[in-house]
Amino acid sequence: MQFFLDALAWLFDPANYRHGLQSPLPIQDRIVEHLLYTFISVAIAALIALPLGLYIGHTGRGRGFVIAFSGGMRALPTLGLLGTLFVVIGFTVPFTQTAFFASVIAFVVLAIPSILAGAYAGVESVDPQTVDAARSIGMTELQIVFRVEIPLSLPLIIGGIRASVLQVIATVVIASYVSLGGLGAIISTGISLNDNDLILGGALLVTVLALVIDGLFALAQRLSRRGHEEPTRRRRRTHVRALPSRRRAVTVSTVDERDH
Repeated sequence: MQFFLDALAWLFDPANYRHGLQSPLPIQDRIVEHLLYTFISVAIAALIALPLGLYIGHTGRGRGFVIAFSGGMRALPTLGLLGTLFVVIGFTVPFTQTAFFASVIAFVVLAIPSILAGAYAGVESVDPQTVDAARSIGMTELQIVFRVEIPLSLPLIIGGIRASVLQVIATVVIASYVSLGGLGAIISTGISLNDNDLILGGALLVTVLALVIDGLFALAQRLSRRGHEEPTRRRRRTHVRALPSRRRAVTVSTVDERDH
């Protein structure tokens, strides 16, 4: 318990947020670095995985490959991949940039499976009758994807991005092994100095950061789900008003029971 209290005291010490001190301080700079590596990695992964996932979900082609690929990539040890990339990239780029490129590539590989699975599963879950109706009124395949399938599958797409972001936030800690910044630098410095305050303080920062980001994505996912649930309820009640008076009471009770 004392270790936990000491770590909290270290976290709330104003001296640890001032510039001009030695690494791994100030803390806010490490948080910004951690978020920056996460954002860059997930953004690149989304540019790769989202179009591929939308294509697979829309056409149904390559579904088996995606399942096998996602499982294989998740089993890949990120730390081993990072070390391998660090050695390989070191022969092609300046040493000062090797850690950054190796880390970003490793985190992109980590983030792709969840985004890919969320995209294709979301599009695949759209009711085929809805897609057929859109096709029957003259929509092109591209219009169906962007106007029908993506809006309806948005909660699952956001869920895939949410999972990948959390994985990357937790894994960016290992970037300190190749002399990169982020919150992992605090933990690695604590290990080298045998300072439990830094180790536990850095771990708490990673945990809190992951929880905050997860909460924001959960809110976005809920809002996206509510966005296409409300029009459905509105259409139901509009249809009830148009019914004859004798059938209206029975239908209203049925709709209310379904809503509950």
